[in-house]
Amino acid sequence: MTPPEKPRRAPNLQRRSTLAGEAAAAAAEVEAALDHPADAGSAAFFDVDNTVMQGASIFHLARGLHRREFFTTREILGAAWKQAYFRIVGVEDPEHVAEARSSALSFIAGHTVAELEELGEEIFDEAMAHRIWPGTRALAQLHLDQGQRVWLVTAAPIEIATTIARRLGLTGAMGTVAEHENGVYTGRLVGEMLHGPAKAEAIKALAAREGLDLSRCSAYSDSVNDLPMLSMVGDPVAINPDFRLRAHAREQGWRIRDYRTGRKAARAGLMAAALAGAASGTVAAGLAIKGWRDHS
Repeated sequence: MTPPEKPRRAPNLQRRSTLAGEAAAAAAEVEAALDHPADAGSAAFFDVDNTVMQGASIFHLARGLHRREFFTTREILGAAWKQAYFRIVGVEDPEHVAEARSSALSFIAGHTVAELEELGEEIFDEAMAHRIWPGTRALAQLHLDQGQRVWLVTAAPIEIATTIARRLGLTGAMGTVAEHENGVYTGRLVGEMLHGPAKAEAIKALAAREGLDLSRCSAYSDSVNDLPMLSMVGDPVAINPDFRLRAHAREQGWRIRDYRTGRKAARAGLMAAALAGAASGTVAAGLAIKGWRDHS
């Protein structure tokens, strides 16, 4: 008689979020010129996608890598359909989601850190620089002018996040950390993608390391998914918010800034729930297909 199969252990998402946050904080580097800020106890934390930059940074990165033949159009379109199906039908298998996230950066397996950093510089110039929101950039500069440190906190790979921060003259960045050995990517993530609760864990770890008083810190985001990050600081601000974050911010008396045109803002409010969260998931799943085929 065949013994019954043991139930598969559910992934410990809280632990993986904590690990992702700690890894992001550990990987964050401070620009030398900003090592000793005048106001060392406070800082500002900015989400990137639709907060600092129009659109999803990981999408712009993926498109740039696609042009450089890292993966095919068919692969990314297939992944996009799969993600859209889950979101429209409303049924997502937690195990599938966990596996997709854990292999989200498998497309870079075998490539070097130096290679992705170099390509990230090129892709920033060709696809991202002109998409920076001037209003958000000005807010970040206000914090810098007050002697505070300014960090990006994003689900995008730490390499591209660091490039964006450096180009904008910010203190540093925390992003999703892909495991690498001897400078070569293994195709695995360290913990989860830096998303939702993982961002809060990253800020918590960085605050402990840098001696920050979170009650004196600010955080900026467009998405209700970043409530864990926004709720842990004394000055949360909604930037170009989706409709749920806008409602929450109004209820809590948080500042709201919208740098989109009226038409864009209305359209974004209607589509945010379906598309904002899908952007990184779609790209991540598509990139994972490439890694799976290359190693099968």
